[in-house]
Amino acid sequence: METTADQQHSWDVYLKSCPCRDVLDLLANKWTALVLGVLSRGPHRFGELRRAVGGISQKMLTQDLRSLERDGFVTRTVFPTTPPTVEYALTDMGAEVSEHLVALSRWSQSNFDRIREARSGYDSRSLEPVT
Repeated sequence: METTADQQHSWDVYLKSCPCRDVLDLLANKWTALVLGVLSRGPHRFGELRRAVGGISQKMLTQDLRSLERDGFVTRTVFPTTPPTVEYALTDMGAEVSEHLVALSRWSQSNFDRIREARSGYDSRSLEPVT
């Protein structure tokens, strides 16, 4: 469905048929959140991104960057050097969404002790025999 600036849509991500679910899927992906978090610090080259996001494979990073570029969250700039230098940076929309993802990352870090305690309590209860 094509839209113009004059058209307003009322999307509902909770509906199975909502086309914006794929955007939510992309943004909720752990690698995407981490990549956007790194890029929120400034532009990075591919290798820098891969080192900054521990554990991500080259294939996964490539896929994520392509999806982020396609959806308008990231720009890819090729500089005419030998070999060519490629740099990735957030667009305005990417910077906007990364604020939320960085806040969620910070929340996860600052509350991890509480989460670990909750997990431990749950796990110890699940080991108790059912009577």
